[in-house]
Amino acid sequence: MKTSKTTAVVATAVVLMLGASACSGSDDDKNGGGSSKGSGATDAALTSVVNKSDKKGGTVKIELSDEPDSLDPGNTYYGWVQNLSRLYGRTLTSFKPAAGKDGLEVVPDLAEGLGKASADAKTWTYTLKKGLKYEDGTPITSKDVKYAVERSNFAPEALSNGPTYFKAHLAGGDKYKGPYKDKSAGGISSIETPDDTTIVFKLKDPFADFDYLATFSQTAPVPASKDKGADYVKHIVSSGPYKFESYDEGRGATLVRNSNWDPKTDPNRPALPDKVTIRFKVKQETVDNNLISDNITVDGGGTGVAPATQPDVITKPDLKKQTDNSYAGATSYIGLNVNVAPFDNIHCRKAVQWGLDKASVQIAQGGDPKGDVATTLLPPTVNGYSKFDLYESAGHKGDEAKAKDELKQCGKPKGFDTKISARSDRPAEMSMVTAVQASLKKIGINAEIKSFPAGKYFSNFAGNPSYVHANKLGMIMSAWGADWPTGFGFLDQIINGSAIKPSGGNNVQELNDPKINKLLNEGIANTDTAAREKAWGDVDKAVAEGATAVPLIYRKNLLLRPKSATNVTVTQAYLGMYDYVLMGSAK
Repeated sequence: MKTSKTTAVVATAVVLMLGASACSGSDDDKNGGGSSKGSGATDAALTSVVNKSDKKGGTVKIELSDEPDSLDPGNTYYGWVQNLSRLYGRTLTSFKPAAGKDGLEVVPDLAEGLGKASADAKTWTYTLKKGLKYEDGTPITSKDVKYAVERSNFAPEALSNGPTYFKAHLAGGDKYKGPYKDKSAGGISSIETPDDTTIVFKLKDPFADFDYLATFSQTAPVPASKDKGADYVKHIVSSGPYKFESYDEGRGATLVRNSNWDPKTDPNRPALPDKVTIRFKVKQETVDNNLISDNITVDGGGTGVAPATQPDVITKPDLKKQTDNSYAGATSYIGLNVNVAPFDNIHCRKAVQWGLDKASVQIAQGGDPKGDVATTLLPPTVNGYSKFDLYESAGHKGDEAKAKDELKQCGKPKGFDTKISARSDRPAEMSMVTAVQASLKKIGINAEIKSFPAGKYFSNFAGNPSYVHANKLGMIMSAWGADWPTGFGFLDQIINGSAIKPSGGNNVQELNDPKINKLLNEGIANTDTAAREKAWGDVDKAVAEGATAVPLIYRKNLLLRPKSATNVTVTQAYLGMYDYVLMGSAK
């Protein structure tokens, strides 16, 4: 997932947002995983529920520094939207709302149970619960889930932001044109709906992680009669405990209770607050100040406080005890686009690998509280991680001699000019890219910084190959967290050739290496867990050998919880941010 945005999956601080109440408590965590604490101390929410409450009412107030790619569950890839969309979109399966490692458990949501797999893991069957309804009272059927998958995976002309797992792995996925172009009544034949409660996925290859895939917002049902393509975001039909009272593109949204949501069918969502408000495009420093002043409930972006705020929250005791510093299961990195010269030459790519002073980048993004220097794409918290460093240097400061030798081998002994992109509304990322620029200048690589808003970063700029090529964006700042806590869930969408898209793509290197593609497909087809996990480390090393991605930081999120926030805990499923399903406010 894209961060800010953004699954990850290993120490994700979840502000269990759907509980709006006042009392703190010391009862056992009824939601599983972790204990309950009162006002909490530093890092209390990493393993426990802070300010636990079951009182209904109140308003959860969310602010974030930019706008989403889309709030449409079928057209998003930001982790914070995946997190938020659970309030209005139920999926076949979901992550358990719980503190600590228990939050990584996959549980049924729309489905009665987890998927029933065939012996070869190529056929997966789910049965929907009875009594499921949309906000207008009409029944939710398996055909609506099928349609949701079709529109989100096979219509990039209208919905370009989400992942492409279903398209890549469904039988016939490479031929189906999507519901907006293919008007046949049956849709894609490899998703069968023999009755209104049964859905069967037939894959072209084994896929051992399919229950994880079913947690994605792309399986949130959409009634075909209400779909308006890219404009569906203006009138999303809710299947969850909240529905849209209003949506103002670029400014915000308000969610209120959905009276047709039946809690008897949904043990995952306590649905405590009466209302949820979201404001977009609020300066990060303002968001931080509002958290400190207890004027809002949560920072929606979930990537932590701004660099300017950090000194106060780590040095002032009253603020420090309200922080949770968790590993996000995410890596910040630079993608080197192989279709933009001179990065079509491996030696020019290796010059960047050897020449970059990663220690200076770590300092620029906030030092140890915001993450550790990375030497691999896979972070240590994801299953399949293997420790290695193919471009090792003293203190992670780079090796100028080896960098200059690579420049000679790529025919650029004096260096070269290029462009590097970053997100303008991410203060930490802008600090990092400035450090990258200064570091590479020492070896003769002059990287001109081009900044773009996060909400359109991948759809219009960094993830749009036509724009990248025309504007010669050779280096692209990015950050990625696992879609689910395995190596495949982390790597596939950023290095598999099948993930390259006309827009909204995350394989920003445009890497399409047959060897790597084969390793990925063989790995996910292996039903032996140990062998599968080893495969991901091998894939990661193969990417490093090709030098197309420069790992920078294993990310941490220095999160701040206001005193009135209730049901605050750290989950390990949504990129180290506070979870929006359990959280509440005492105001």
